[in-house]
Amino acid sequence: MSLFGRKNGPPENPAPAGKVTLPDGQCYTIGRVVDVLGDSCPRPQLMTKKALAESPSGTVIEVLVDNPTSMEAIPTIMAATDGVYLGTIKADRHWRVFVRKN
Repeated sequence: MSLFGRKNGPPENPAPAGKVTLPDGQCYTIGRVVDVLGDSCPRPQLMTKKALAESPSGTVIEVLVDNPTSMEAIPTIMAATDGVYLGTIKADRHWRVFVRKN
């Protein structure tokens, strides 16, 4: 259970989800969305690792997370997952964390 309640629907969406411009001005095409709203550690990290492992090189993955601990942990696991942390955007009741597979 998360800070904002349990989510409904599937935990992830492998379909492309549009584009995003991060606070540093870089624009990326999102290749996959991992929705872990309502989940607590370690599930968001595990689902992010799984998405990186299943994605081709260069894929940008958006992770939707509402657990502060998980949001902070995702950038730190990138070195062990062949990924690169791109940035985080604070949404209304969650964070949008962006990572890319090397």
